[in-house]
Formats: sequence, structure tokens, C-alpha cells
Amino acid sequence: MSVQTCSPTCLQEQECLSTAVQQASSDGRLPSPAQCLGVATDAIKVSCVGFCGVSNKINDTAWTVEEQYFNSTLSLADKGVLSAGEHNFSFQFLLPASAPTSFEGPFGKVLHQVKAVIDTPRFSKDYKCNKIFYVLCPLNLNDILDIEQPNTMSVTKKFNYKLVKSGNVILTATSDLKGYIVGQVIQLRTDIENKSGRDTGAVVASLLQKVAYKSKRWIYDLRTIAEVEGSGVKAWKHAEWKEQILVPALPQSILQGCSLIHIDYYIQVSLKSPEVSVTLPIYIGNIAVNRVPLSPSRSVQHLPSAVVPSAPPEEEEAAGGYHPMDNVLIPTKSHSQQQPFSYAPGLSFQEADSEQTGSPNHPTLCLSTGATVPYYAEGNVVPVPTASSLILPPEYSTWGYPYEAPPSYEQSCSSANSSISNGN
Repeated sequence: MSVQTCSPTCLQEQECLSTAVQQASSDGRLPSPAQCLGVATDAIKVSCVGFCGVSNKINDTAWTVEEQYFNSTLSLADKGVLSAGEHNFSFQFLLPASAPTSFEGPFGKVLHQVKAVIDTPRFSKDYKCNKIFYVLCPLNLNDILDIEQPNTMSVTKKFNYKLVKSGNVILTATSDLKGYIVGQVIQLRTDIENKSGRDTGAVVASLLQKVAYKSKRWIYDLRTIAEVEGSGVKAWKHAEWKEQILVPALPQSILQGCSLIHIDYYIQVSLKSPEVSVTLPIYIGNIAVNRVPLSPSRSVQHLPSAVVPSAPPEEEEAAGGYHPMDNVLIPTKSHSQQQPFSYAPGLSFQEADSEQTGSPNHPTLCLSTGATVPYYAEGNVVPVPTASSLILPPEYSTWGYPYEAPPSYEQSCSSANSSISNGN
């Protein structure tokens, strides 16, 4: 962020000062001769302040921890008498390049504001007003290493069923990029190998937000931003699921210059039965990734993995229940895009092993649709519901993203094929 002036805020402060003068000059009745002369002042000052405050309680402004980014004060008028009427005072401040992006959450905020005050003589009332303004320090995703590369993670889960039988499932999730901007679509591919004689539960992909607040201990606020659900996988099947998640209006991932609030995003893909999940960390920024064509050596081939015959589990082999694995596609069952946040009862989280002086380790993520659950890095604290959603600056909150779910992978392909057919 380059150094800039906050001249638009000056106009707002002039209005505040004029109002204060008018209020000081009349009480609604016939003014006395002294009041007609104006208001005696010791000084008229204006200050520009940027700070971050964090509290242990929800929506509490009695900050437990604070850090300041800038604090400048200008004197606009010295001791004298301010006559009744409107008075305009021009001023400007230089914002430091290190000022972090504005942010407001349930446990803390990064706040930038201009304050104006008319200091009056002793035993007289001072007149004050303030105006909050937003600072946006754009996150250029191209500055992050390997941001244009696909993001892949895989996990194998062994489980038992029917008392004496066992099998395993391999869950692999891949996103097309490691960073996105608001309004962009996340292309998600999931491969599931069900090497067992039991059908799996539904597969769920979620876009999660984790905000960490550094107080006397780390406080986490987890939210499910969007969710899409697919069908389960039949026994002895290798299934592929392709889906899309639209990125809604969200604060950026990194509040550069702020050490008390950390914002992270994840894509979590999980099976409901057996319980297994993979988590892909991603970035949400302001400047999109420059997608240049990959060279042949760097191109990523998404080919179905070959099914290599292997020895079945002893239990299955003895029972004669082993079957070759077939490749299938998973249909999508439902979308959930930017639902109202609500507390999901019964959720519990493992304690995060993070030191209070360093950056927090990301905890185990497992949420249901629309859940927002703050919890603590230490101590037996019951999750508390968050009543309010995050307050976004105008650059985010006025974004016209659709509330409806984006088209599925199959729908996108169908519309593209129909367009090609019509063209021919």
C-alpha cells in the first residue's frame, strides 16, 4: 500500500465541527449576550488513529490486548472565541504504508478513525466527534510462492465393519489453485477409492474460515462459508467427484502489519462414514493469480488412476467377497452457499498446541453448514455461539456475488456442449 492522504475524511470532520459549534452556541431558547458572542476555546484539534484491539469476550470493546499503528494530532486553531455559525478547517494526514487492512470480528477489530475535539476552558464542556474510515492493503496473490499450482492432499483410512471385516478408503482432494479472489470459482476434484465391502457415507466439501485472535491466549472463530455435498461411494468402487465453490465476499487472508489477528481459509473434503477428511489451505486475496499456460513439463495431467489388482483383506478373501474396483462418477446432492451463521450444538474441538508468543497452529477442522464456533487454545471452555457475522468494508460488502449456488461441474459441461452443438 502506497502512502496516501485521507482528504475525503476531512469533509466529514468539517461537518462535525460545525455541528459542535452550533450546539455550543444555542440551547434552544433565547440566547444570552455571551452566547451570541460565540464559544470560548482553548484549542481545536484533530487526530488520526489506527489500532487493533482484542478481547476475551464477544463484542466487548474493553480490550485485553492492543497494538497501535499510527497516532497523529494536528492543531487547527489556538485559544480564542469561535463565533456562532459554520467554520471549515482543512487538514490532511499521511497514512503509513504499514497500516493493515481494516477488519472487524466478534473478538477484535483493526480500526482506523479520525477524531476532532473543541477544547473549552476549565469547567466547560468539550465537544467531540469521530469518523471511521477503511484502509485496504491489497493482497497480491502472485507474490505467494507456487500460488498458481494445484493444491492436493490424500489420506488413507482403515476401518472395520460387520464386526470381523476390515477395509480401507483412500480420499484425495485437489483444487485448481492455491489462491482465489472474491467472485472466483474454486474448481475442486475429489477421488475416492473404496476398498471395502461397505458403501461409504456422503462426501462433503466445505470452504472454511478460521480467524485467530491473540489475547492472553489464542481464541479461534471457525466458520463454514460454503458447502456442497455429493453421494456416497458403493463398495469396491473408485469414484470421481468434480464440483465448484463460489468465493463470496470475504476479508483477505493476511492482515499485513497486524500481529494480533490472523485470518486463514481452508477447503475441507470429508466422508461422513467412515469418518475421514483432508484439508487444503488456500489464500483469499484482492489481486487474482496470473494464469499463464503451463509448459509441457509442468502441465498437470488429471488422469483416472489405474486400478491395480492387489491382495484383498484376508477376511474378504476368506469369505469370497472381493470384487474388482470399477470407476464411477459421484452426483452432487446439494449446495449451501453463504448461509446465515448459526451455532451447531455438540461440536467439540481438540486443543491446539500453540505457544502464546508465536503463530497459532491450525486446529482440527470439522464443522457443519453455517456453524461459527469460537474456542480456546487451552482450558476446558465450552464453545460459545457468535451472534454477529463479520463486518466487511465497502470494498467487500457491496460485492454483487449471487446468493444462488454456482452451476455444478456437470451443468457447466452440459451448457458448454449445447453451445458447441448450436454453433455447428
